[in-house]
Order: sequence, then structure tokens, then C-alpha cells
Amino acid sequence: MSEDFLSQEEIDALLGGGSKPTKTKGDVEPFDFSQVESVKKGSLPGLELIFERWVKLFRDEIRKFISKINMVSKDSIYVTRFNTFMSKIPLPSSYVILSMRPLKENALFILDSRLVFTVISVLFGGPAKPFKVEGREFTKLEMKVVEDFINIALKTFEDVWRHVYPISVEKKSIELNPNLAKIVSSNEKVIVVECLVELDGYEAPLFFCFPQGLFLPIKELIHSEFTGTEEEKSWQELIEFKLMTVPVKLTLELTRKQFKIKDILDWKEGDEIDLGIEKDEDLKLYIENQPKFLSKLGKVKNKYAALIKKEINHEEM
Repeated sequence: MSEDFLSQEEIDALLGGGSKPTKTKGDVEPFDFSQVESVKKGSLPGLELIFERWVKLFRDEIRKFISKINMVSKDSIYVTRFNTFMSKIPLPSSYVILSMRPLKENALFILDSRLVFTVISVLFGGPAKPFKVEGREFTKLEMKVVEDFINIALKTFEDVWRHVYPISVEKKSIELNPNLAKIVSSNEKVIVVECLVELDGYEAPLFFCFPQGLFLPIKELIHSEFTGTEEEKSWQELIEFKLMTVPVKLTLELTRKQFKIKDILDWKEGDEIDLGIEKDEDLKLYIENQPKFLSKLGKVKNKYAALIKKEINHEEM
């Protein structure tokens, strides 16, 4: 009869009690996709183009300050929760709160401590690698280096935007405490642009962090492929070519005279009309219906011609 009763192990299994089963290879665990949401490549072409141009301009300018910087590159653009992003930044780091007027919300520019201490090490003749800081704050000298670095970064960032959408970048504050650098609530989504700075073979990151709603007023530009000077130059050349090949009507006005209708009705074939033109008289040369030049009437190889003397100043007319 003992075969008709369930063992304690079987009872625990049915009731959901007992010890938790050990995980084996192949067990599936739920994954929180809200932690990191990669931006599909090409989904923000305008923003990507802006940063591709910024890294080139910034590299040229920052090398005047730190000659050992070999390369600045855009590493990735992704969307994540604000608290998830902030938790990956080591301390101490420099959190720059900035505004991008006329856009309303604030953004962040973050210098990772690894980059700061690598820059300082290189400036003072040390190796291109960060030294151990153990959570201490920046000294006054280190903060001066940080501020110079930030000013160059933000100035070039504003210059690049000028060709897309004119903004005024204002540095509102520099915080060392991440709790004072909250531009949005912890669970709100932000767009993060991660860039890499290479100093003598060592790569260190810097970050831009934008609230997802910051670019809503100009979302067409951020999602557009046409946002910059290279495209504008090609379009400008095309427009200039089209403009220069437009046919226009050229008219040389010999004289203006008034006649009565009854006199015109009396005109017959062979009648001569005295226009009263003097040999050296200035005549108006019209482009379409606007007088453009003063000229003289002449001949070139049995064809009438106009010798342009000067451009007509319409303000003097």
C-alpha cells in the first residue's frame, strides 16, 4: 500500500515548497529590456552627423591644448534610463549641466574621471593612463584643467550646431556630486552619446546625455539626413549653376517720346521719326524690366552693340 502514498518530496513539489531547484545550463531568466535600448543605426542620422562633425572640430581644437591627443571618435548612441546611465560613471567625475537655448530642457556633458586623470598625467609629463584616485575630489589645479577642457568642448559643440539649428550653449554649473546633476527623474529615458578620446594609445570616454524630449521641437532635423554644410555646399553649387543658366531678356532703351494718337494714325510707310539721340548720349540697358547699366550705342562687325559704362545706382535715381 505504500506505493499509493506520495513522498514528502513529491508533496513539496506539488505545493511549491521545499528547496528551490538548482539552475542548470539552458535555464531561461527574464531580462529587463528597459535597462538599455540601443538606437538602431541610422535612426537618428541628424544627431549622428552633428557628432561626427563635432569630434573632428573638437579634435583639432583640443590638440592645441593637449598635443598628445591622437584621436576623438564617436563610439555609440543609445537610449537608457537616467539612473542606469549615471550608475556607470565612476567617481569622481565632472558633471556639466548645460542649456541649449532655445531648446528648453537641460543636458549633461560628463568628463569621466579616467579621462580627467589621464589628461592631467599627460600634461605633467606622466604616462597616458589614469592614476588611482580612491574616490577623492578634484584639486583646484585639476578643476582648472577640467574647466579649460569643458570650455573647448562646448564652444566647438555650439559651432557645429550653428550650421544645423542655431543654439546658444550655456554652462550652468559644474557638479562633482551626481545627485546634484539630475536633469530628469531617475526612470526617465535619455539619449546618451558616448565618445572616446585617445591619448598615446589609451582610450578614455566622455559623454553627452540629453533628455529624450529635448529634441522634440526639432525632431525633423534630428531624424533628417540633410543637416549640414557639406550638403548645403553641394546644393548651393547646384542652385548657383541653375541660376547662372536662366535666360533673361536684355533691352537697350534708345529713347522715350510721347506722340498723340492722331499723329500716329497719320504715319505712313517710309516716314522718318527723329529720335533725337546724341552720339555720346548715355542709354539705359535693361535686364528684364529693370534698368541695370548705362551704356553707349555702337557697332561691332556691322551689328549694333552696347558699350557698358557703369552700373546704375538705384538709390540715386
